[in-house]
Amino acid sequence: MTALLAALLLLAAASGLAVVLARDPRRQVFALAGNGLVLTLVFLVLQAPDVALSELAVGSAATPLLFLAALAAVRINGKRKPPA
Repeated sequence: MTALLAALLLLAAASGLAVVLARDPRRQVFALAGNGLVLTLVFLVLQAPDVALSELAVGSAATPLLFLAALAAVRINGKRKPPA
């Protein structure tokens, strides 16, 4: 195992831990996107460019955007007053 791969695996573990330990949902989403970027680099080092491209599209872009949209929808619906 190369030193680069070992460093990236440690970084992936640290970014995954950051996702779990973050308390604010928005920070969790950004940590999740960062974790996706690190995993993309891991797949590139492992010479799996197709998996890396999929991880980049889904893990770093699509999923965080969906989570941010859901958080925005919850925030908007939470500000409405319930019908009396």
